[in-house]
Amino acid sequence: MIFKFIKGLYFVLNIAIILALLILHFVIKDSTYEWSLIFYPFPLPVIIGIVVGLSIFLGKRRKYNLILAGILLLIWLAGSFRFTFAEPISEKDLEVVFWNTSREHHFEDAVAQYGSFPDVMVLAEASDTDFSRLQALYPQYYFYKSKRELSVFSKHPMTIVSDNISKYNTSVVHFETTGIHFYAVDVTGSKDVPRHWELDFVDEQIEFGDRTLVLGDFNLPYESLFFKEIKTHFNHWFSSKGNGFRETWPWGLPLLSLDHIWVSKDLDILDSKKINSLESDHEMIKTVIQR
Repeated sequence: MIFKFIKGLYFVLNIAIILALLILHFVIKDSTYEWSLIFYPFPLPVIIGIVVGLSIFLGKRRKYNLILAGILLLIWLAGSFRFTFAEPISEKDLEVVFWNTSREHHFEDAVAQYGSFPDVMVLAEASDTDFSRLQALYPQYYFYKSKRELSVFSKHPMTIVSDNISKYNTSVVHFETTGIHFYAVDVTGSKDVPRHWELDFVDEQIEFGDRTLVLGDFNLPYESLFFKEIKTHFNHWFSSKGNGFRETWPWGLPLLSLDHIWVSKDLDILDSKKINSLESDHEMIKTVIQR
C-alpha cells in the first residue's frame, strides 16, 4: 500500500515538474528578471533530458514521458535544425564573421580558425592589445578596437559612427563599410543585470533601416522575448541559410543560441555556417551577404 502511494506521489510530482518546465519554456520565458534566472538554464534539450530522466522510475507509465520527450524533440529539431543549400557566391559578395574568443585568442588566431581573411570580422573578448602592430602588419586592411572588448576588422574602408557603452557594460559599435551599416554588440553576461535593460539599450543604438547588420554575443537565446524588436526588422542568419543546429554555446553542444547575426530584410543571405572548434566555448559564426 505504501509502495503504491509513493509511486502515485512520484507520478504526480513528475507531472507537476514537467508542466512547470513547459509553461516556463513556452509561455513565461524571460518575461521578468526573476523568471529569466530559471528560463536560461533550462533550454529545451535540458527539459527533454529531464523528462527522460524522470521516466526511469515510472514503471509502466514511463511511456507517457517518452512519448512527450519524442514530441518535444521534434519541436526542438523543427526550431533548431536547418538544412539549406547555399546560393552562388561571387567575389563582390560580403563575408561577415563573428567570434567570441573567450579571452583566449587574438585576431590572427581568429583568421587561422576561419581559414582566410573575411570581408568583415568582429571579435568579442579578443586578447589583442596592440592594434598599431596589426595595422603595421596588414597596412592594406582596417582595424578598430572599441572602448571595451569588441574588435573590428574590415578589408574595405570603414567609418566608425559611434562606440557606446551602457551603464552595465553592454557595448555597441556602429560602423559603416561597403555601404552597409553594422552594429557590433557585446551584451553583458552578468546574472545580476536584467537582460531587458541591456536589450533596450541595444535597440536604442540601432537605426532599423535597410542595408544593416547587427551581430555579436547577445548572451540571450533565440527564444528570448527581448528579441521581439530585432526579429520584426531583421532575418536571422542561421534560420535563413544555415545547416545543422542553430545553437552556438557551449563547446559545440547545441544548448543555447547566444551568438547571432541579424540581417535587414532588403539584403539577401546567400550562405551561413558555424565554424566548429573547441578553441572557445562559443562557436565562430559566418554569413555571406549579396552586395
